[in-house]
Amino acid sequence: MHPFSLSRLGRGPWLAAVALWATSAAGAGIVPPPPTPTVWEAGLDDFSPAAYSAGVEALISRFELEGGHRLGPGPKHRVGLKIYTDSGPGLATPVPLVQAVIAALVRRGFAPTDIFLVGLNQLRLRQTGFLPSLVTGHGPFDAQKIYVLESGRYYDPVWFYDSPLPTRFDPILAQRSRTYATYKSDDEDRKSFLATPLFLDADFWINLPVYTDHPVLGVNGALVNATYWNASNTARFSDSAGTAPAAVAEMSAIPELRQTWVFTLVSLERWQFIGGPWFNSLYTVSEPRVWLSTDPVILDALMLDRINAQRVNRGFKPVSDDIRTVEFAAKLGVGSRNTAGARIVRVP
Repeated sequence: MHPFSLSRLGRGPWLAAVALWATSAAGAGIVPPPPTPTVWEAGLDDFSPAAYSAGVEALISRFELEGGHRLGPGPKHRVGLKIYTDSGPGLATPVPLVQAVIAALVRRGFAPTDIFLVGLNQLRLRQTGFLPSLVTGHGPFDAQKIYVLESGRYYDPVWFYDSPLPTRFDPILAQRSRTYATYKSDDEDRKSFLATPLFLDADFWINLPVYTDHPVLGVNGALVNATYWNASNTARFSDSAGTAPAAVAEMSAIPELRQTWVFTLVSLERWQFIGGPWFNSLYTVSEPRVWLSTDPVILDALMLDRINAQRVNRGFKPVSDDIRTVEFAAKLGVGSRNTAGARIVRVP
């Protein structure tokens, strides 16, 4: 396994992540995911803004009730939403879901301008309706700042994930590198810089992924949206089913990222079971439900089961057992992959 690090933490073997995260989290008053993973589920009558608003409010209220505290502004008075648009139109975080989350946060004391969105690619953000229309100049999130990571403006040289696989390991991967930064040395080539707004500029942040399969990561969902699509220079992992899962698991265990990651909220309005992460409507499924969990590993494990079930039913092979993203993340203490022991709480 590759060492992982943020430069403020130093480097260490990957199994040290469990102790490192636990120590830091305890100091911040944050409790690691419980042994029995919990997923709160709200059914939707349809996918209208009203249905999403009711479902999201019910889920967050239940989360607050069971956790014993209410979400609200802290010292920074800001909250971040990590959205997913990288499969393009048809398979992005639903706009009504994001609007419902914003409305729920406003009810809890945040101003609309206190909330910001983080996405990767400007073109896809515009195609999926998040960035303003080039015709009208307006969009559904005019009050919120939208940070486009590929602009290169939201990475800090102090915060990075360190891996020995460089961009120039493969010239094709180097051309596909998901950042506009210029790497000038072998030392810089091996670094993936993390998007700092979520853990430096916000009291907390919410992960809003979409689920697809992925050729080297197995499942593209909660863990991947928080790491692979949230850092620079990650295309260097794209052709390795050994390196990519380890990188995602190790980044997801970084203490600073975990401390402010309050939960993952995901709609199953549309998810894809083969051919991903590129959108193909022939292989999508729609379920009228929204899930909320503090455990990204159990969400990915549950969706991996769904993806495999659909594959088998359609005559395709399941996702390879050699792709161990979920397993690696579980070993690092990020969460549980015990789907049989998961507690599913259906919230009316």
